[in-house]
Amino acid sequence: MKPITLLAALIAVCAFCLAGSNCLVSAAELAPGLAKEKPAEGPSIKVDENLYMVPYDFRVPGTEQVVEMIPVPGGEFMIGSPETEADRQEDEGPQVRVTVDPMWVAKTEVNWALYKEFMALYGIFKEFESSGKRSVTDANKVDAITAPTELYEPTFTYEYGEEDSQPAVTMTQYSAQQFTKWLSLVSGQQYRLPTEAEWEYAARAGTTTAYSWGDDAGAIDDYAWHFDNSDEGQGKVGTKKPNAFGLHDMHGNVAEWTVNAYTENGYADFADKQGINATEMVVWPSSPSPCVLRGGTWEFDPEDLRSASRLASDDEEWKADDPNYPRSPWWFTSDPSRGVGFRIFRSYKPLAKDTITKFWEPQAEDTLLDVKSRIDGGRGGMGLVDPELPAAIK
Repeated sequence: MKPITLLAALIAVCAFCLAGSNCLVSAAELAPGLAKEKPAEGPSIKVDENLYMVPYDFRVPGTEQVVEMIPVPGGEFMIGSPETEADRQEDEGPQVRVTVDPMWVAKTEVNWALYKEFMALYGIFKEFESSGKRSVTDANKVDAITAPTELYEPTFTYEYGEEDSQPAVTMTQYSAQQFTKWLSLVSGQQYRLPTEAEWEYAARAGTTTAYSWGDDAGAIDDYAWHFDNSDEGQGKVGTKKPNAFGLHDMHGNVAEWTVNAYTENGYADFADKQGINATEMVVWPSSPSPCVLRGGTWEFDPEDLRSASRLASDDEEWKADDPNYPRSPWWFTSDPSRGVGFRIFRSYKPLAKDTITKFWEPQAEDTLLDVKSRIDGGRGGMGLVDPELPAAIK
C-alpha cells in the first residue's frame, strides 16, 4: 500500500474544513494557526485544553506571496456608535450587542502583489478553456470561480501606484468574494470577507471610543492614511501603527469590503436580537449596491475613519466610466473606488457549507445575470479551483 504523505493528509483535513466540519481540535497538529502549547511570546488565544490560536503566515499555493494572519479573541461588543459620539451618523445605530467567535484576521489589507496573482487567472482560465483542459461543467461548477477581466482602463486603477506593498483597489464586492473562494479552495482553509459586525469588532480591538486609540483624532497620523497626510493615493500596507489586536490600516488607507448590504436604518432590524452572533448579523444583498465598506479611505477626513463609520457602495456612480454592457461585475472605473479594497478573515470553527457559500458567491440576482452574460459572451474567465490548480498552471 502506498504510504500516506503529509500533503495527502493535509488535503484530507482541508476537505473536511471546507465542508464546514469542526475538525480543528482533532487535527491541531495540521491546521495552520493552532499550537498545542502556549507560545513563550506573541499573541495567543486558548480555545480548548492545550490548544491555542496563534499568528501564522501562509504562502498562497502556486505563488511566492505570503499572508500574515493574526488571532483575534472572541467576545461581545456593541456595534455602532452611541448617540453622544461626535460626528455620529444616523446609520450607525441603534447599537446592538453582538457575540463574536474567535477568528484570524489578516494583518494588512490585500496588496497588489497578491491580487495580481488572482488577476492572472483570467488568462490562465481562457487558455484552459481553449485547450479543453479542466473544463467547467454543471457537475463541478460548485468549485469554479470567475477571475477579473483585464482592466479596461489601467491608468485609472493604477494612477496612484501599483507597487507590490500598496493595497489593491477598484475591485467590486463580487470580485473580492471570488478572490476569497480562490484562496480557500487552493489552500484548504475557509478565507472570506467579514460581516460588518466582525469587521467593527476587529477594528475596535476592545475599545468603545470613536477610534481604536481613543476619542481624539489628534493621533490619527500615527495610525491612518487619510486626506490630510496622503495626497498621493493609498500608502503601503502596514506602515502605520496597528491597533491593540495587531491589525494595521483598520482606519483609512482603503475602505474594506464586508458582505453586508447597506441599510439606511442602520441596525434597526437587529435591535430586538441582542447577543446575536456576528456571522448571523447580516443583511445579504438583493442587489449589487449599495453594500457596506468599512474603515474609510485615504481620501476621507478623520471623522469618516471612525470605527463605526459606514460607506455605502454605489455601482451606478462607481462604474460611470465603464462603456461595457453589462458593466463589469469585477471592476469599478470611477472615484471614489480608488479607495476601495479589502482584507481576509477566517473563523476558528469552519462555517457550515451553505453559510460559507453565501460569503463566496453573489446573492444579488443582477450580479449573477451580469456574470452569466459575460461568461456566455466569452468576455469572462471561469475555472476550477482545487489543490491541483498550481500544478496544472505549471
